[in-house]
Amino acid sequence: MEHSTISTLRIDFVTLFPEMVQSVLDTSIISRARNNKLLETRCINPRDFSDDKHHKIDARPYGGGPGMILMAEPVHQAIRKAATPKSHVIFLSPQGRRLNQEIARDLSLKPHLVLVCGHYEGVDERLRSDFDEEISIGDYVLTGGELPALVLADAVTRLIPGVLKKADAVEKESFSGPLLDFPQYTRPQNWRGKKIPEVLISGNHELIRQWRSQAAETITRLKRPDLMTQKTGRKK
Repeated sequence: MEHSTISTLRIDFVTLFPEMVQSVLDTSIISRARNNKLLETRCINPRDFSDDKHHKIDARPYGGGPGMILMAEPVHQAIRKAATPKSHVIFLSPQGRRLNQEIARDLSLKPHLVLVCGHYEGVDERLRSDFDEEISIGDYVLTGGELPALVLADAVTRLIPGVLKKADAVEKESFSGPLLDFPQYTRPQNWRGKKIPEVLISGNHELIRQWRSQAAETITRLKRPDLMTQKTGRKK
């Protein structure tokens, strides 16, 4: 599948903590993508749409229970502020499908992503009709949706053509195929008595390719045997 002809991806974050999100957007690969006009970002705070004089956006759950729930209206208005007919609205939620490289690749083809960061004990259930989908980064509990949203944004941004310096860098990374990446080495050749495999300095590119292929399969079988099951359709 070819990438969209739209050269710039836009990502809006609906977040109660824009300063937390912005601190990551201003660094590393995402910052470079923004500086090169390959990525546009914006943070929208639901508190700006609260009708409470203290900008309160949470309330006790009906029926009782611990914690607070995000009220639907401020978040709904924030999403409306961000979204256009071409937007894809994602709620970062433990109820969502698990993020993987294929999902990240599909999302990198979208012209505009709106990432909604939850907080407290969740959101009013009636708000879920505002989402195109829900995505989880794993089966564990975090304080809020900002970190998952940033993980998703990073995974998607690096897939935008032109973001990484080498065009084939993405295709050769772990999870771009059925195996983990092969072991990598750099200078010096001998570090504290540990030497790199001789084949890597042999100059024989075919032998190096074969070694890397075998090493990738070995390390995948050792560390992530579940990926070997997915590759072959049967357990190894």
